[in-house]
Amino acid sequence: MEKKNNKMRMIGAVTAVVLVLGGLGACMSDDDDTTNDATTETSQSQSTIVELAQATDSLSTLVAAVVQAELVDTLSSEGPFTVFAPTNAAFGDLLEALNITAEELLAREDLGAILTYHVVSGEVLAADLSDGQVVTTVQGGELTVSVSDAGVVLTDANGGTATVTAADVDASNGVVHLIDAVVLP
Repeated sequence: MEKKNNKMRMIGAVTAVVLVLGGLGACMSDDDDTTNDATTETSQSQSTIVELAQATDSLSTLVAAVVQAELVDTLSSEGPFTVFAPTNAAFGDLLEALNITAEELLAREDLGAILTYHVVSGEVLAADLSDGQVVTTVQGGELTVSVSDAGVVLTDANGGTATVTAADVDASNGVVHLIDAVVLP
């Protein structure tokens, strides 16, 4: 019965995520409507990192992983945190590279460690990052930052890289940078 209740809670959480989708994606659009941008900016600053992720179609896999790893309360807390958020496409590439399913990824014992490897304590804006900088993650590992005219690239402990595709998405408890790959400790 407890297993069924846990499954129902998970389904409820995923359903809530689906119902809230849309906000961050709209925030990150190329819409030049200044009225819309001002409204978006206000709503962004009132949303936590988790709420922003939940409101973004391209982060649904990350949200499912955060729920599974029981990190929702932590990433909804005061912070501040900086989250390098892998997109669904980034997770898709990881699943293909590891030759596993999404369900197998969500069942991994090290899922929490993988996710916290994407989180840095404090609010680190793109302008705060410098070429060659090493940032320590909440997981305890390090990411090396490369900054060039082409953008910001993170290199993980295994030599894998992720490029920041959208930076400085403001949240009430930190900042989110979308990345195109999952970095691994």
